[in-house]
Amino acid sequence: MARVSTYLNFPRNTEEAFNFYRSVFGGEFGGMGVARFKDIPPQEGMPSISEADKDLIMHIELPIVGGHVLMGTDAPESFGFNVNIGNNVHINLEPDTRAETKKLFDALSAGGKITMELADAFWGAYYGSCTDKFGVQWMFNCNGQ
Repeated sequence: MARVSTYLNFPRNTEEAFNFYRSVFGGEFGGMGVARFKDIPPQEGMPSISEADKDLIMHIELPIVGGHVLMGTDAPESFGFNVNIGNNVHINLEPDTRAETKKLFDALSAGGKITMELADAFWGAYYGSCTDKFGVQWMFNCNGQ
C-alpha cells in the first residue's frame, strides 16, 4: 500500500532521538525493528563499515499521529554525510509500482539534482533520491512491481 512518511537524518544520535519520540508518541518501532549498519550484507566494491559506525542506526521507523510514520537514520561523516539543519529531512514516497515511482522521480528531479539514481537496493526496494528545484529533498522507496 502506498504511503508517505518523513525521513530524518541525525549525526550519530538517531537512537536517542527515536527513544525520545517513542516516549512522546508511544507505540513500538515498526517495520523490521531497529536495523544497524552492521546488518548491511557485504557488497562488492563497497568499503567495510568501521567499528565506530557498526552499531549506528541504519533504519528505524515509528508510527506517530494519524497513520504517519517517522523514519530515521544516523548519517555519519565517515559515509560522506554532513548533517545540517535543512539537509536532515526528506519526504519519503512509497508508491505502489515502479512505473509510478519513476514518473514521480522524473517529475520531482526535473530542474533539481539527482542524489541517487533509481535502482534496486539491497533491502529489496526500488530506491532513489533527489532534491527538487526548490531545495526540497525526496526519497523514493518502492516495494512493488
